[in-house]
Amino acid sequence: MDNVTYPVTGACQCGEVTYRLLEPPLKIVACHCTECQKLSTSAFSITAIVNENTIEFFGKLSEWRRIAGNGNTVAAKFCPTCSNRIYHYNPDAPEQLKLKPCNLSNTAAVHPTVHIWVSEKQSWFDIPKNATVFETQP
Repeated sequence: MDNVTYPVTGACQCGEVTYRLLEPPLKIVACHCTECQKLSTSAFSITAIVNENTIEFFGKLSEWRRIAGNGNTVAAKFCPTCSNRIYHYNPDAPEQLKLKPCNLSNTAAVHPTVHIWVSEKQSWFDIPKNATVFETQP
């Protein structure tokens, strides 16, 4: 995330859950799977991979879980009032979080460099030529 001074803040839609991201994400990924299309109500979902020790959360978070196609558990933390998703994580590897960066106060530099599950992407969306692309989950 270029042109961002850290820490940077983020919040859910109603403001009851806030956070401070202390360092730049490890990478920003666009997932084109049908589950992420449902989540985002768009063509893909954007995720910033961050280490859990580089982010501070404030406010109560609720949790939702589902079993992914590969058998892993996918957990999501969200605001119990407005239901805005804040991050996802794997309960077996909680040291890395999949932050939903579109709720950052500065989203100007949120641009994915990795695109996954392009086998399920919308046909009308063109992936940038310099992006790293995976047909499914890498």
